[in-house]
Amino acid sequence: MPTPTKGPRVGGGPAHERLILANLATSLFEHDRITTTEAKAKRLRPLAERMITFAKRGDLHARRRVLTVVRDKGVVHRLFAEIAPDMAAREGGYTRITKIGARKGDNAPMVVIELVREPLSAKQATVREAEAATKRAAKPAAAEAAAEPAEVETTEAADTTEATEATEATEATADETTGEQKTDA
Repeated sequence: MPTPTKGPRVGGGPAHERLILANLATSLFEHDRITTTEAKAKRLRPLAERMITFAKRGDLHARRRVLTVVRDKGVVHRLFAEIAPDMAAREGGYTRITKIGARKGDNAPMVVIELVREPLSAKQATVREAEAATKRAAKPAAAEAAAEPAEVETTEAADTTEATEATEATEATADETTGEQKTDA
């Protein structure tokens, strides 16, 4: 259950609130969308998303945790067998709340809360893959940047050594042709 909020509850007491939210969740998973008041929908959303997260896990313990809230085994089976595979690519945001106006009798703000069953668009999937690739590329680039100064120093030292050896070889060749002996002091 979501953490209790300050102010009046949905229903009379905490037990009644739990029952109302459980019935709303059952109806939501059974029909994919329900029309209710804005206050009830806002209280239902975290509970419904948690139940979908359990269903995505799919193990026996998760099924039993969902069964403590949603008492209808047929609805729980539908949640685990149909709804959870549709939500497998999503990392949250399984529900959508859309305002539809006020109720005629008491002017209560009404909304439609529905499950977002559409698959992620190709654009969103591409953006997610690109972000992951950027993160993977950033790690080796950072490691190379840290290792680069040492490599530059060793290559400069090797270039200096090669230049010195080339100069000495040129001088030795020149000495042999003139026949002079070079002495190092």
